[in-house]
Amino acid sequence: MPSVTLDAATIRSTTCPKDKLRIELFDPAIPGLGIEIRASGGKTYYLRYRDPHGRQKQYRIGDAKSITFDQAKKAAVKLRGQIALGIDPAAEKATLRQVPTFSEFIEQRYMPFVKGYKRSWISDDSYLRNQLLPIFGKKHLDEITKHDVIQFHHGMRAKDYALGTCNRCLILLRYAMNLAVRWEIPGITANPTKDVPLFEDLAGKKERFLTEEEAQKLYETVCRSENPMLKFIVPMLILTGARKREVLDAKWEDFDIVRKQWRIPVTKTGRPRHVPLSEGVLQLLDSIPHDECPWVFANPKTHKPFVSIFTGWNSARKRAELAEVRIHDLRHSFASFLVNAGRSLYEVQKILGHTQIKTTQRYAHLSQDTLLDAANEVSKAVPLTLPCQRPSIR
Repeated sequence: MPSVTLDAATIRSTTCPKDKLRIELFDPAIPGLGIEIRASGGKTYYLRYRDPHGRQKQYRIGDAKSITFDQAKKAAVKLRGQIALGIDPAAEKATLRQVPTFSEFIEQRYMPFVKGYKRSWISDDSYLRNQLLPIFGKKHLDEITKHDVIQFHHGMRAKDYALGTCNRCLILLRYAMNLAVRWEIPGITANPTKDVPLFEDLAGKKERFLTEEEAQKLYETVCRSENPMLKFIVPMLILTGARKREVLDAKWEDFDIVRKQWRIPVTKTGRPRHVPLSEGVLQLLDSIPHDECPWVFANPKTHKPFVSIFTGWNSARKRAELAEVRIHDLRHSFASFLVNAGRSLYEVQKILGHTQIKTTQRYAHLSQDTLLDAANEVSKAVPLTLPCQRPSIR
């Protein structure tokens, strides 16, 4: 390893001897800076150093055809400064080589993971293929910036996509990037979607809460439905706040009548949850014909869970003059009844199986009467009304 004072002229004029494949020249002015000159005529600058563990490493700075000697010296000085601070540039470069593209991460890590627990993974796959992968697929995870995310989110809106669709894509991207951070995927330490706000979709919040009178009216119509199981299914939805598929797929073995508890093995979150069985639910279960069929609300014709109950449901809600009410609104109504009865949001959250109280607050509708009753408590406690005659209103 000859040590010579390197300069641009020396590097330009020096060639590899015919009896060798390559030679290396080092500049004593900058320890570790060298150039490899090959028999083919190629010349490459590199820096040789020892990492924090004392192991000798070699870092390629660049080809002599692409950078000048002065540029190589400046790069070597900068690299030596990093090494002095305990940073291993070769290790960082190796890490960058391991950073997957967004497409690779989705295919190799994300989809295999969500397929194992997420019932809606097909929906994820559709959003990814049609919206996210065409934009981010070829980018490495560490190349996706907050600006890219905002541009994508607002770009979808500019293309007249619904606000809900735009938000769904952002939520999916946020979840995928959160997993990358949690799994310590090389090269990514922060989520670029952090603090990127969702569009406020006020028009899309179609929450509908049944009154007690409407619930009774709906029950009377489902009792006259051509679907003989609808008179059990709809009350079960109202009395438990469970999701439609959770009720339709319920098995007798999931109910512990003694402990008054219903174990739902497969939920939206992927984890089992337990729903308390009220006296009304127990009476309802007791009234359902129970033969050898394992499913509680089975289709009498197939003895298997209903694929759909829309036809019977649609007829029943129209007869009840509640055509705008959706099946999922029964879950909203369950939460509304609980809150209006004075139960806490924490209790509602636990029964509905929400992981965040923010989600529960969407369902926690308070009636005007309840709010007035609450406000009137102050008047009762502090009677500040003046003892004067109230003026008449003309």
